[in-house]
Amino acid sequence: MSRQNYLFTSESVSEGHPDKVCDQISDSILDAFLTEEEMARVACETFATTNRVVVGGEVGLSSRAKLDDFMGRVDGIVRECVKNIGYEQEGFHWKTMEVQNYLHAQSAHIAQGVDNAGAGDQGIMFGYAVDETPDLMPAPIQYAHAILRNLAEARKNGDTQMLGPDAKSQLSVRYENGKPVAVTSVVLSTQHLDESMSSGDVRAVVEPYIRQTLPDGWLTNATEWHVNPTGKFVIGGPDGDAGLTGRKIIVDTYGGAAPHGGGAFSGKDPTKVDRSAAYAARYLAKNVVAAGMAKRCTIQLSYAIGVAKPLSIYCDTHGTGEVKETAIEKAVGTVMDLTPTGIKDHLQLTRPIYARTAAYGHFGRTPSDDGGFSWEKTDLIEALKRAI
Repeated sequence: MSRQNYLFTSESVSEGHPDKVCDQISDSILDAFLTEEEMARVACETFATTNRVVVGGEVGLSSRAKLDDFMGRVDGIVRECVKNIGYEQEGFHWKTMEVQNYLHAQSAHIAQGVDNAGAGDQGIMFGYAVDETPDLMPAPIQYAHAILRNLAEARKNGDTQMLGPDAKSQLSVRYENGKPVAVTSVVLSTQHLDESMSSGDVRAVVEPYIRQTLPDGWLTNATEWHVNPTGKFVIGGPDGDAGLTGRKIIVDTYGGAAPHGGGAFSGKDPTKVDRSAAYAARYLAKNVVAAGMAKRCTIQLSYAIGVAKPLSIYCDTHGTGEVKETAIEKAVGTVMDLTPTGIKDHLQLTRPIYARTAAYGHFGRTPSDDGGFSWEKTDLIEALKRAI
């Protein structure tokens, strides 16, 4: 029996956090490649620091001429992404920053396995779902994301113009009888453009948005607040701290409430199982919980480079299962083709849907009409029940 009464903490970071700037640039480049060609190969990494963005990695289109032509568009894609985030400060401005592009053609030795429908790399991927929020996500990470997303919307709408793009949130949540019931501490650090603002001034701006975001009754007189606890936070983004693609993998997934295989998502096309199989594992775990087979479910998949079928499928329902875990393991492999091609086709992952995933979490989001967040659908419930 798992613990029923405890505190658990998760953090999120905003779209203006240096690492998230890099994730969004990498995924914006991926989307541009997929718009050009559904079978584009992309493994794009980004580094950002004071007034400089460096892009590198392996990419591929159907011809070298198309690839060479595309390279001329990279500078504009990077600048547009930074502009949309909102950086127009002296040390990091979308107009004046230097963009260096070191993308090059994909290695033939990697391509040979992927071209035969094999996995783009070896590795292990985890998916997780739990019934403590409507989106079947852990509450601490889901609400930490929501706070920053709502503050970003207010900033872009002009309601909080004194705030900058860079921010971090952290929530400590108290669980009773296995369910989240209260927030014991709120930590929020946000960049502000008015140098005269104190921590108290910043709290006065952000507190209403935090209260609107969290469930009624979760904030109490005992809740501890730490808003900009170090004082001023004017220098933000890559000018304040360098950023890299793939450094926020726990923020991207379950906030530490579930295992992580170690592979980052952003900048990778769907032949890379680090991304596509992690999406599939979440999809399967969410459908298991939505089907009432468990209150909590972890799915692990494993792959070898150049090999199509997963080497293993593992399920853990953490003592909450209504169905044997061995039966779930068998069923998930029946209701979905878990080869890279099968995942890509089932979830329609060759569309330009990735830039929107690169901030505020890849999971617990609402599926969109154009196929974004398709892995959040719960359309496998009946198939799973039949397979059991």
